[in-house]
Amino acid sequence: MACENPFKSILKTLERPGGGEFGTYFSLPALGDSRIDRLPYSIRILLESAIRNCDEFQVKSKDVEKIIDWENTSPRQVEIPFKPARVLLQDFTGVPAVVDLACMRDAMNSLGGDPNKINPLVPVDLVIDHSVQVDVARSENAVQANMELEFHRNKERFGFLKWGSTAFHNMLVVPPGSGIVHQVNLEYLGRVVFNTNGLLYPDSVVGTDSHTTMIDGLGVAGWGVGGIEAEAAMLGQPMSMVLPGVVGFKLIGKLKDGVTATDLVLTVTQMLRKHGVVGKFVEFYGEGMSELSLADRATIANMSPEYGATMGFFPVDHVTLQYLKLTGRSEETVAMIESYLRANKMFVDYNEPQVERTYSSYLELDLKDVEPCISGPKRPHDRVPLKEMKADWHACLDNRVGFKGFAVAKESQGKVVEFTFHGTPAQLRHGDVVIAAITSCTNTSNPSVMLGAALVARKACELGLEVKPWIKTSLAPGSGVVTKYLQKSGLQTYLNQLGFNIVGYGCTTCIGNSGDIDESVASAITENDLVAAAVLSGNRNFEGRVHPLTRANYLASPPLVVAYALAGTVDIDFETEPIGEGKDGRKVYLRDIWPSNEEVATVVQSNVLPDMFMATYEAITKGNPMWNQLATPSSTLYAWDPTSTYIHDPPYFKSMTMSPPGLHGVKDAYCLLNFGDSITTDHISPAGSIHRDSPAARYLMERGVDRRDFNSYGSRRGNDEIMARGTFANIRLVNKFLKGEVGPKTIHIPSGEKLSVYDVAMRYKSEGHATIILAGAEYGSGSSRDWAAKGPMLLGVKAVIAKSFERIHRSNLVGMGIIPLCFKSGEDAETLGLTGHERYTINLPNSVSEIRPGQDITVEIDNGKSFVCTLRFDTEVELAYFDHGGILQYAIRNLIGGSH
Repeated sequence: MACENPFKSILKTLERPGGGEFGTYFSLPALGDSRIDRLPYSIRILLESAIRNCDEFQVKSKDVEKIIDWENTSPRQVEIPFKPARVLLQDFTGVPAVVDLACMRDAMNSLGGDPNKINPLVPVDLVIDHSVQVDVARSENAVQANMELEFHRNKERFGFLKWGSTAFHNMLVVPPGSGIVHQVNLEYLGRVVFNTNGLLYPDSVVGTDSHTTMIDGLGVAGWGVGGIEAEAAMLGQPMSMVLPGVVGFKLIGKLKDGVTATDLVLTVTQMLRKHGVVGKFVEFYGEGMSELSLADRATIANMSPEYGATMGFFPVDHVTLQYLKLTGRSEETVAMIESYLRANKMFVDYNEPQVERTYSSYLELDLKDVEPCISGPKRPHDRVPLKEMKADWHACLDNRVGFKGFAVAKESQGKVVEFTFHGTPAQLRHGDVVIAAITSCTNTSNPSVMLGAALVARKACELGLEVKPWIKTSLAPGSGVVTKYLQKSGLQTYLNQLGFNIVGYGCTTCIGNSGDIDESVASAITENDLVAAAVLSGNRNFEGRVHPLTRANYLASPPLVVAYALAGTVDIDFETEPIGEGKDGRKVYLRDIWPSNEEVATVVQSNVLPDMFMATYEAITKGNPMWNQLATPSSTLYAWDPTSTYIHDPPYFKSMTMSPPGLHGVKDAYCLLNFGDSITTDHISPAGSIHRDSPAARYLMERGVDRRDFNSYGSRRGNDEIMARGTFANIRLVNKFLKGEVGPKTIHIPSGEKLSVYDVAMRYKSEGHATIILAGAEYGSGSSRDWAAKGPMLLGVKAVIAKSFERIHRSNLVGMGIIPLCFKSGEDAETLGLTGHERYTINLPNSVSEIRPGQDITVEIDNGKSFVCTLRFDTEVELAYFDHGGILQYAIRNLIGGSH
């Protein structure tokens, strides 16, 4: 049971410099523990959260001690609970979260409780940004045209989210067309320090997109999680996490002239991938920090997923405070932030002597050693110095197929393909650029590289250079602020002249929303097996992600995106070869159009102003015409439309009563699927396009949805019927029942019939049979996905017996009421002689008081044999979830007034 916070004695009052007080806070110095002075700043944020939320049930005093003793405990991989200050959602993951809240309200209502009690318990910021498709480019009307198409495709989802924005307290919905979630978070949503009813504490955030880490550049601890963890945090539940090691990354010196923040981040990414930082925090420090603008820091923090770290953290210092003022945060707010962080030893003042902090390992980079570079052609950490690019490209053509190879025969490498583009003769070769996109929060939040790109465009236009008309050029700013400073500087005109018209505000080319390339270009590529290139200012370039027809994809700074668009090919040495011919027939080189750092700084200083940020974000609260015209009810309960194929009322609470169901085992269950090792969440969770022969396709066609309107599983995450049908629908699924055949099918054991996994699961359900899954090691590895746990629960899976589980997926299974069991060391289905054709009974004790986390449980088989497994409920909180039937049911009963 929860009790009073044992640390209330260290609550102190924070005085205002001019008299009065800001509020109270839990003071880390008041603990009087010298170990805290040596803790990395990122760990201090975890410590403060544990102290503030300590109730001896969800967060215990021993958890606080584990964090204080980080130097000794972190190498041991200990687990701690963490409660973030807020949750960040984007539309694809926001829809199922709001669906769950809506059906929780229905359940609360049917149980006689007050449905208005169902609201997020921590602030939720939901930014609609993942649906901008670059259908129209190189046009003055691109923004409006793409927005209209976006609303046409997503009207139902948008209407539902708009209802949620008014129905729930503590939830801010940022309308489509406002910007990319992470840039909006940086410029507007990030609090740095919260003041909630007079209690001050650091901002921290978990988000349902991996690049949530961008906010780490602002000194806010943030990282990406799966939907179930986000929903749990939203409902005030703790997340379980391994106390991470922290890599100290020292920066010294300053960048050379002509080197960009993008060059720096690609260098840092390569260094950290080589060092190995998976599951760790990276904390940046050193005298080089004063040379890095906040936007440069955010660029580095943004790419944490690409270098593998949980966070790339920049503690708050004077640069942070300057940025907060620039982006329109009030003087009063900034003063409160600085006072609190100084008082709680979370502020870095480089004018004072630095206390030596302890790190798990150390790296150092002299900024003067960074050189211009790009990354590719298939991975973000495959950095290529610009001066070596031509040679590297030819090596890629030669090399066998792989991350750095296309295996193009020598005699075909110089092939020239003639085609006609809108009546004009045209040519394509291997390495020719067909997509050039200034895109992605990684770079569009950085005025230096955006205005740098615009200066390149101006110089190119003045010299008479042009971009070939068949290259699909686009500019997708991460927020309206970018448009304001590009227009004020007068430089947007030159970007437009080269075809870099603004296409929309949101994630575009970087997440594969490139739209189609011209049919004549597409035919020339496919019919001649050309290795065409895309150059983008994004963070990911995995094969097939950017566009199906661009096999070579390079990440580059926005100025280099413009340069490669002008050159028309990646097969160029910018040092020795001209980028093109000017209007006077003179050869123009990259150095002729490249701005100096001083030129860029001057333009940034005179054109990036606080009132731009304030005006942009005031407009967000007013919405845009298309959003404002969406008609939505103002009801407390959502009026579900039974004909909708996007939003559906899930059955999680259909038979729920006020009394928890209690612990329940599994009797005579059939095995639905029999897996080996390394079944990932990609295998389990619905993802990508909906296959024409799948159960989900059948469901849509039965409801009159045309095949061309299927859309993706991602866009239909708010419909449990479709997501259940897409669970285990991966065409690469390897199920031992199929004896070597690969695909989303399984065997209905009583009849021996081979059917889709969904159809077999439904047959078992209709026959009244429970099911289990047998698996090998690392079950559920890969990125955390909520439907990898929700889907199996809807299919009727009651338990998963595996050699080992990925940590977060195991926790998600418990959250959805599924029992995770581990075979004993040295045992698995094979050594125990299990074929999966048996029936399984799992007996659990009758009450929570008779069970303890990690105890042994006997599994009985219908042939008279049995074996012992470890029950993987790892904490008392998880036991409570299971006792209630799942995390959502637990939350409802607690809100009604039920016990723990």
